[in-house]
Amino acid sequence: MAPSSSLRALVAPILPSASSSSSARPVLSGVAAPIEYAKARRRRGAAVVARAAALPSDAEWLELLPEKKKPLYTHSLPCIEAWLRSIGFTQTREDRAVWVAEMPLWHARLSLNVTDLHIRYLKSGPGNLEKDVERRFSYALSREDIVNAILGGP
Repeated sequence: MAPSSSLRALVAPILPSASSSSSARPVLSGVAAPIEYAKARRRRGAAVVARAAALPSDAEWLELLPEKKKPLYTHSLPCIEAWLRSIGFTQTREDRAVWVAEMPLWHARLSLNVTDLHIRYLKSGPGNLEKDVERRFSYALSREDIVNAILGGP
């Protein structure tokens, strides 16, 4: 039984005609698009990796730091993050605004809040703290003042 004309219209774009050579590839319009889409996604993925590799390192961000007498609010967030890493703080995975430091004499948890920088020295760390000690610093203070206050400990 010969296929109806409507069935032939559906099959024609997919299957090669009987007169075409055996080496000709069928045109699969419904399949070619996903293959091309997958290739394009791989290319975009490579571009994302290339852009990530092109991001400045901590050393480059530290070079971009304003002078230490300038208020902290004049610093960009990547510069502040590089600066915190350079003085011994590590960013937590749970909250990117929270940083921890384990110094020989104290342990601390630092938060970059909207209006101020908050540090809590933990009694569970080394030292003889009876309770956690908290301090807040305005972003209007200079980086030099803040680093001296933070690294001075509880």
